[in-house]
Amino acid sequence: MRMLLMVLLVACVGTGSIYYQTNGFTVLTTEEARRADVLRHPRSLPDAVLQTADGRAITLRQGLRGDGRVAVVNFMYTRCFSICLAMGSELQQLQASIARSGMGDKVYLLSISFDPGDTPAQLTRYAQSMGADPALWQFAVMPNATQRTAVLKAFGITVVPAPMKQFVHNAAYHLVSPDGRLQRIVDLGSAGLLLDYVAEISQ
Repeated sequence: MRMLLMVLLVACVGTGSIYYQTNGFTVLTTEEARRADVLRHPRSLPDAVLQTADGRAITLRQGLRGDGRVAVVNFMYTRCFSICLAMGSELQQLQASIARSGMGDKVYLLSISFDPGDTPAQLTRYAQSMGADPALWQFAVMPNATQRTAVLKAFGITVVPAPMKQFVHNAAYHLVSPDGRLQRIVDLGSAGLLLDYVAEISQ
């Protein structure tokens, strides 16, 4: 009898632990848990100075809140030849969808480089290579290391230096409401869902 009670106790503790770590069994990974948490509790973002492709210095909050549109934010760097190009291709298609649907007054794209070596001139060349319309797709870099770390942490982006001046990093699309709060995180490969979510946020 005592052994049975011990087994039941261990089972209950284990189940409780799994329940807690999976947000009530709704998710099975830390990344999914983070995304579910953002969806339930939109997240305020730290501020940072951004240097835009045209050389202006603005703050992240100023840029997000002053625009009045939902921002689709992604993180990249101009020398990336793998995941950033895949995101760039999806964002090109998303930009075309925004223009085609007449949603340019509701949403814009913001690509932020986490590489302090990226200059406004490099961002401009990269934007041109992507066929970016400045009215719909903007580019910036975060030159301050402390601010950059805080922003990446808030968005859940992990960046690890790699050989040949490359970086290993995760990728996603982040919907930020006009009041500057992170509302939703969408996987790479699911960009087609973004405009539906923008419509929900904009209501």
